Amino acid sequence: MKITVETHISATPEKAWNAYTTPKDIMKWNTASDDWHTTKATVDLRPGGKFTSRMEAKDGSFGFDFAGVYTRIVPCEVIEYTFGERTGVVKFTADETGVTVHVTFDAETENPVEQQQQGWQAILNNFARYVEAN
Repeated sequence: MKITVETHISATPEKAWNAYTTPKDIMKWNTASDDWHTTKATVDLRPGGKFTSRMEAKDGSFGFDFAGVYTRIVPCEVIEYTFGERTGVVKFTADETGVTVHVTFDAETENPVEQQQQGWQAILNNFARYVEAN
């Protein structure tokens, strides 16, 4: 099953792209709630290149790595990747008021679909706020 989340950002596609693909920026927006943070991020933005983000609860009680391999890159337009046996696609669609970012990914089976969609949407909402504020 595929899940899609999206947000519209009042920014250029280039600004959104750079914030989405730069490790120091990723560490500032990549969280679903205030009690979590991303402590490390790496990006090798090319087909076959790897990415990782280390997400941790601020109280130190839990953490995990989100990692994968890029399969297709079209600057300021599309990022396709695999993570484990799953796939994801990020699309940047410009219009006269900014850019809409769509993220589509294969759902996992451990958590309810609604929970996954809410978590990924919360992260994307944080991303939009970060891009518009910087």
